[in-house]
Amino acid sequence: MVASHDLYQDLQVSREDIQKRREQDSKLDQLLDEYNDLDNQVLAGESISAGNAEDDAVQELKERRRAVKDRIAHHLQGGQG
Repeated sequence: MVASHDLYQDLQVSREDIQKRREQDSKLDQLLDEYNDLDNQVLAGESISAGNAEDDAVQELKERRRAVKDRIAHHLQGGQG
């Protein structure tokens, strides 16, 4: 079954906290949009190749998504993301 990652759980922050912060932080807003776009692409790629060996394009998208999540976590901790 294909399922979206729960970014909020991964980051150990509430959805409400992130929404408040993104309204005041354009960089965080941009990173979250990028993450959501990549997550949607991963989900679409996984649904197309469901049951087949994961293809390189989906793996690349997952790596990019993970990198963006790391940038979000860094940004939330006070870094420049």
